[in-house]
Amino acid sequence: MTNGSSDLWVFGYGSLMWRPGFPFVESHVATIRGYHRALCIYSFVHRGTKEKPGLVLGLDRGGACRGVVFRIPREQSEATLAYLRERELVTNVYREVRVTAQLDEGRRVTCITYVADRAHEQYAGRLSEAELLRLVSQGHGISGSNLEYVRNTHQHLVELGIKDRASLKILNI
Repeated sequence: MTNGSSDLWVFGYGSLMWRPGFPFVESHVATIRGYHRALCIYSFVHRGTKEKPGLVLGLDRGGACRGVVFRIPREQSEATLAYLRERELVTNVYREVRVTAQLDEGRRVTCITYVADRAHEQYAGRLSEAELLRLVSQGHGISGSNLEYVRNTHQHLVELGIKDRASLKILNI
């Protein structure tokens, strides 16, 4: 989690990019390898319910993903991790892992991120376009509309110059 210092780095690929919810001292567009962004998680809390699940992004195995890394000062690391674990691990569909991110400027940092647990009941895997659209259209949870989540994420990716097939697929159906 550290790179010669005790600051914490966090990699965001979905709503963390546009609503991190924690203070940070710098952020950069960065790429991680070994995972790709995918609408592969049934949302039972934030963007859907167990009865009417939504569909949110996860990091799934393979490929690469561009997102945003945030540097959190050492004195705020524990509080930030506690916040992230409460937010991201609410149903344990994600696993907290350490990855190496390469910033667009070339520097590499070790950071934490949250990847899809393929063994969890909320792991959706690859779905048809019709099923993606159905789930995103119906989803609404404590954090709001599933379609709003996809639109917000897509808009922030565009603003960052990141092309993303997962959100484009929904928006173009």
